[in-house]
Amino acid sequence: MKRLLVVDDEPHVARVLRVSLAREGWSIEAAQDGAEALRAIAANPPDVMITDIQMPGMGGEALCHELHARYPTRPFPILVMTSMTARDQRAWAQALGGIEFLEKPVSPRRIAALLAQMLSPEKKHV
Repeated sequence: MKRLLVVDDEPHVARVLRVSLAREGWSIEAAQDGAEALRAIAANPPDVMITDIQMPGMGGEALCHELHARYPTRPFPILVMTSMTARDQRAWAQALGGIEFLEKPVSPRRIAALLAQMLSPEKKHV
């Protein structure tokens, strides 16, 4: 079973994804902020991580920077959910690499399609 770590301070986001992605063969784990996500990743890295940007404590951008520092060859892709659409707000992600943006609101169907595409053998993240 493929594992997805959802990092969001709104518990309903993980619940919706759990319900919609379970039939696609995904196991969903949830973290409320970046610090909790780092602990979960250290214990058992996911196949893919989806994170919100704006959260109390450690937000998504800080989490991505910390993951890059700790795991320079991070073995999983990251999807960032955000309502911040300006290109200059995304430059940090391009510099880190392996990060895709999803503009809110995002449908679970769109996420399922993107996950399938990201993990297809010819698109495997290295």
